[in-house]
Amino acid sequence: MRIGLIGYKFMGRAHSNAWKKAPLFFNLPSTPVLKAVCGRNEEQVKKFAQQWGWETYETNWRIMVERPDIDIIDIAVPQNLHYEIAIAAAKAGKHIFCEKPMAMDSSQAEEMLRVCEENGVRHYLNHNYRRVPAIALAKRIIEEGKVGQIYHWRCAYQQDWITDPSFPLSWQLQKEVAKAGPQWDLNSHCVDLALHLIGDISSVSAMMKSFVTERPIAQESGSGNLKAEASGQGMAKVTVEDAALMHVRFKNGAIGSFEATRFANGRKNRFTFEIYGSQGSITFDLERMNELQVYDHMDESGYKGFKTVLATEENHPYVGNWWPAGHIIGYEHTFVHAVSDFVKAIHDQLPIEPNFETGKTVIQILEAGLQSASEKREIEV
Repeated sequence: MRIGLIGYKFMGRAHSNAWKKAPLFFNLPSTPVLKAVCGRNEEQVKKFAQQWGWETYETNWRIMVERPDIDIIDIAVPQNLHYEIAIAAAKAGKHIFCEKPMAMDSSQAEEMLRVCEENGVRHYLNHNYRRVPAIALAKRIIEEGKVGQIYHWRCAYQQDWITDPSFPLSWQLQKEVAKAGPQWDLNSHCVDLALHLIGDISSVSAMMKSFVTERPIAQESGSGNLKAEASGQGMAKVTVEDAALMHVRFKNGAIGSFEATRFANGRKNRFTFEIYGSQGSITFDLERMNELQVYDHMDESGYKGFKTVLATEENHPYVGNWWPAGHIIGYEHTFVHAVSDFVKAIHDQLPIEPNFETGKTVIQILEAGLQSASEKREIEV
């Protein structure tokens, strides 16, 4: 399976590493071939291609998607570019591996899904946290009924990389590129996991907050690692929120909360969730991503309490392909798991989750949150 990667910064590196590592650790039905990478800056994309082992490079994504020697288009660029690239790739008969958030609005997401289905291509949306072994184990525990009826979902995604008011106006802070702030970027992960672990959401009530409204104008291209440099050309308005809070009702009767912020000093990439049910509870913290906290209400009186499950045993999801028990894995491994599952789904002609159908639902819920915050009322999804 010949890969064409569009984007070579933060996600480009994570995806390149995954395509290279997947066949080394997983028994894949066919081997990914790093055929071409695409980026606007020829000098930089050429250097990236040489460093990561891509056979060729392009500076025009339209040429990339039409190349007959490419089977999969991997979209690893900002979300304002996803729609146009995905539509063209699907019409060219390419399978699509796409970063989240899926699109700029639900109408784009709907058309992306429709065109993929009409052209018979596989589509995958990379909410990679589903493929953290501890989170996949949580899904198994829930499906086995060990949590019972779920009452509560609490989720928080907290970062601090823009708390300094002098941090420049990177693309993530501009509505025309990012659509929204942490509500779109970070809460997309939270909502996807809530749908995956708890179920469908029926209504949303939300509030948004901006703490810094102007920032120094940034140079055109940052490092791709949540960094940016000021251009010295003055100040410009921040057009997205800095923090978002959502309360939701699930169709199964549970209630939930979501916090997404880039103003949590000391939190670099903290993603946590708590699930409370009639028979037990589960909590997870990405800063300790190999661990799952599990409470069993049926334990003997006097011995009840949360226990730490180190999700590194061979019978835990994905882990048997890596190291002996207790030898932990990291963030980058979730991308390897995603690539492995995607290759198998194409070969076996089976759907994969999450896909553009799931992504459309996530976008609808995020939009409902933005509408709720604007109109100050609960919104039915």
